Amino acid sequence: MVIRPQDNWNIIVASLEACLNDISAWMNSNTLKLNQEKTELIVFSHKYQHTKGLQLKVGAQTFEAVQAVRNLGVHFDSSLNMEKQINSIASSCYHQIRNIGGIRQFITTDACKTLVHSLVTSRLDYGNALLVGVSDTLMSRLQRVQNTAARLVTRTRKRDHITPVLYLLHWLPVRFRSQYKILMYTYKAINGTAPEYLQELVTVYRPSRSLRSETESLLCVPNSRTVTYGNRCFGKLLV
Repeated sequence: MVIRPQDNWNIIVASLEACLNDISAWMNSNTLKLNQEKTELIVFSHKYQHTKGLQLKVGAQTFEAVQAVRNLGVHFDSSLNMEKQINSIASSCYHQIRNIGGIRQFITTDACKTLVHSLVTSRLDYGNALLVGVSDTLMSRLQRVQNTAARLVTRTRKRDHITPVLYLLHWLPVRFRSQYKILMYTYKAINGTAPEYLQELVTVYRPSRSLRSETESLLCVPNSRTVTYGNRCFGKLLV
């Protein structure tokens, strides 16, 4: 359900409550139960828009709007700046790096690289398509994590330049890894191997008359009204 700032929030709340109550009733009639303890309410809006105090009532349970939720291991904050997710990734990765660092002198470089890929890089890559378009300040936090992991594998000193180290390891910088994920999804969408909901977001450019560009596999760029949200949608990220 899309909620716009100019909409009547009282009507929206009533519609949401009716929808959730219908879902709860359907589940009860089919010997299922809506787990209200794991149900949360979040409103994605501009960081300056006031949503504190918004409530939904489902049965005897009342849900208040929260600032962040977690779904499938990814933290979503109400303004979608992904800061909470990035902080969580960085904290988890540094914990694993410290553990590996404690045994680094007893293992080979290949063994260290395997551990880093399993425990650190996998965390950097999980859900990283959601990080495309976030601020350079936030993305630099994850880049520092990757730099630290690369120095651990190669035993490079902290004051040495990191770019040759990443090149030696054939590691793409964190921002480019996110972009690579988007490009991979796009390729699959164009070739019909991506989920249908992603294929519907990709439109190949078809000129109205014969042009040389019709064989270049260009894509149509959707219009957007906002930079913070509109320019980070999947269709805009393709260009």
